[in-house]
Parts: sequence; structure tokens; C-alpha cells
Amino acid sequence: MFSLTVAAIVFGVIFLAEVPDKTALAGLMLGTRYRASYVFCGVAAAFVVHVALAIAAGSVLTLLPRHWVQGVVGLLFLAGAAMLLFKHDDHEEAVREPADQSFWKVAGTGFMLILVAEFGDLTQIMTANLAARYNDPIAVGLGAVLGLWAVAGLGIVGGRALMKRVPLRLITRIAAAVMLVLAGFSLYEAFAG
Repeated sequence: MFSLTVAAIVFGVIFLAEVPDKTALAGLMLGTRYRASYVFCGVAAAFVVHVALAIAAGSVLTLLPRHWVQGVVGLLFLAGAAMLLFKHDDHEEAVREPADQSFWKVAGTGFMLILVAEFGDLTQIMTANLAARYNDPIAVGLGAVLGLWAVAGLGIVGGRALMKRVPLRLITRIAAAVMLVLAGFSLYEAFAG
């Protein structure tokens, strides 16, 4: 059963967690070099693969006893919040410029960059956790994909303006706070049930 509420929650959590991550910076960098629509197509396709893998992992977790899953999900959300609050990642990804500006070269570069950079990343782990928590793979998948696409689009088109107006530290703290709330709910359900 599809829940629009679950999709909206997932969108917000994934969006806030991904804004301070390397996706916006990679999108900004690629978007300044190449045609934005070509970059977005490659990045968007990579995020669909990224989320599908996370949903599959989260669906496997739903086979375990509910209180165990909630405990693990809660601990992973706590770990994610700690990673956001304490990470000091100041380096940018290095990207080789494609030989030409064709759609397939540019989209392929965006696809490979995001697929490799985001594999096993915090948002992929969070998406798997959310899939296990809500047991609604379509809503979680849609919310996660749209959240990731929104961040990529912002990075490609207007990342520089966003970073000038909203301090990265504030965005990171909001994402960490949301994750702490989700961790609290998950741990409560694990121990109350």
C-alpha cells in the first residue's frame, strides 16, 4: 500500500542528509562544465540504481523480527546522525573531463561518478533503514529518488547560490536532528514492543 506521508517523510530526510554531501558539489562541478540536462540524466539514472539497491536491502530486513529491526534501524540512524555531525570531509571528488560533450559521454560521466561515489553512502544506508521501518518500498523509493534528484538538480543548477545563502553547517545539523528523532522513534518501538 502506497503512503504519500511516508514518501514525504523519506523525501525530507534524504534531501536534508544529501545536501551537505558530495552529490551537490559533484553536480555543481559537472553542471558548470557540461550541459546541465545531460549531467542530470546521468546522475538521475545512477540514483535510481542506488535507491533500488537500498530498497532491496531494506526489504530483506523486514523478514527479521520487528523489534530487532527497529533496534538496528535506530542504532543506524544514531550512527548516521553522528557521521553528519562529526564528519570533516573537505576534499572534492576529482573528475576527468570527457573527450567530447556528447549526451552519452556527459551522462555516462555523471552516472559513473554518482554510482561509485554514493555506493554504501549514508543516504543509501538511510534508504534501506527507511524501507525496513515503513515496509512500503514504493513510497520509500519514490521519496528517496525525488529527494536525491532534488539535491542533484540544486547542485547542478543553483548549488553555488544555495551554499551562499544557507550555511552548510545549519543544513547538516538539521539533517542530524531529523535522524536523531527517527532514531528515538525506532528505539522506542524496539524496546516498547
